[in-house]
Amino acid sequence: MFISRDFKRPDEWLEAPSKDDKDTKALKLFSFANITSRTSNQLTTCENKICLHAHSIHFRERDKTGKTLNNKMPSAPSAHTAEEARLLGTMPVDPLDDIELRSVQLQFPNARGSIIDACDQRRVTTDKGDIHVAIQGDTTKPAILTYHDLGLNYATSFAGFFNFPLMRGLLENFCVYHVTAPGQEEGAPTLPEDYIYPTMDELANQLQFVLSHFGLKSVIGFGIGAGANILARFALIHPDKVGAMCLINCVSTQSGWIEWGYQSFNARFLRTKGMTQGVIDYLMWHHFGRNPEERNHDLVQVYKQHFERGVNPTNLAMLINSYIHRNDLNIARTPTGTPGTETSASTLKMPIMNITGALSPHVDDTVTFNGRLDPTNSTWMKISDCAMVLEEQPAKLAEAFRLFLQGEGYEKSQ
Repeated sequence: MFISRDFKRPDEWLEAPSKDDKDTKALKLFSFANITSRTSNQLTTCENKICLHAHSIHFRERDKTGKTLNNKMPSAPSAHTAEEARLLGTMPVDPLDDIELRSVQLQFPNARGSIIDACDQRRVTTDKGDIHVAIQGDTTKPAILTYHDLGLNYATSFAGFFNFPLMRGLLENFCVYHVTAPGQEEGAPTLPEDYIYPTMDELANQLQFVLSHFGLKSVIGFGIGAGANILARFALIHPDKVGAMCLINCVSTQSGWIEWGYQSFNARFLRTKGMTQGVIDYLMWHHFGRNPEERNHDLVQVYKQHFERGVNPTNLAMLINSYIHRNDLNIARTPTGTPGTETSASTLKMPIMNITGALSPHVDDTVTFNGRLDPTNSTWMKISDCAMVLEEQPAKLAEAFRLFLQGEGYEKSQ
C-alpha cells in the first residue's frame, strides 16, 4: 500500500485557508473517506491472503503424510505460544503428564471412631460396676494405661494422638489399655437411678481390678484432666504398680468455689434439661480455654458435635459431680534428707512428666502440682500455641513422650 507524501490529516483539511468554499471542503472529506475505505479493504484482503496461504500449507503437508501434522504440542512451548493459549482460553491438546499428581498422597484427619475398630473391647467387673477397657497393641509388650477427661471417652480423647504417625512406631513397643469411666463410653445407656457413682478415690481403686484382670504388674500412666487426677490417686495408693506417668492438665487440689458453682449448675442442667448450650460452652472452655472460635475451626466443630450428640447427659452429670467433690491429693515437695520425713510418703515417687498447653485454663493448676512433686524425678512442660495438647500439638507431645520413655529405659533409641 502506498500513501502520498502530501497526504494530510482531516484536521489539516478543516483548517484550510478561509478562501476555500464549502464545496471544496466537502470534496476533500469525501476523498479522505474513500482513501480510508480502500485502505481498510486492502488490509482485510491482505489478512485473508495470509490465512489462506497458511491454510493451504497445512493441507499440503497433510496430503504428503496422510495425517495432520503438529497435532501435538511441543513438550516445552515457547512463552509466546503459552501466552496465546491463555489469551484464547484454550489448553494444549496433549494430555498432561500426571506423574506428580499420582505421587501425591491424600491425607484425611483420623476419624474419632477409627480407633474402635483397631481395639479389642472388654468389660471388666469391679466393686463399683463394670467399666469399659479397650486394648490397642500387642498384650505381651509393656503396658500404657490411659484415662480420659470430662465429657470425653477413650476414643475422643486418644484416637487422634495414638493414630499419629510418630506414635504408631511407639505402639510397636507397647500395648495401650484405654480405660473409660462408668457410663462415658460411646452409646452408653443411662445408668440406673439407684446407681451410686464412684468417687474419685473409688474410680482410682477400679484400676486395680483392671490390672488384675489383664495380669499387669506395672503400667505407664497417661491421663488428661480428670483422668490425670485419677491416675495420680492410683499411683499414691499403689506406687509399686506405676512405673512412670505422663499427666496433662492435672489438678492436685480440691475444687474452688467458682469451679464448684459452675459445675454444680452444669450437673443440674444435664440431669433435668440435657446438654444445654451453657454446658457446651463450659466444656469448650474446659478443653480449649478462652475464645475457642479463634482456634482450628474443624477441630472445634468436631468437639461441639460430640458434646451435643455423643454424650449421655445423665451419666456425665454423675462424673462431674464426683469430680467437683474431689479431695486434695495431700502431697507436698519434701527435700530429700529432711529428718523424720520420707519423700515417697509425701509425694509421688515415680518419674512424672507434667504437661500443659500455653492457652489452657489449667496452667496455674499444673504449676501448683509441679511445686508439690519431687524435682529430681519430675518435669514440667508447657507447649506453646495450644490448649488441647493432644489434638493441637500431637507432634510435640509425641516427641516429648517418646524421649521421656527412652530416658526411663522403656524404649530403645531408633
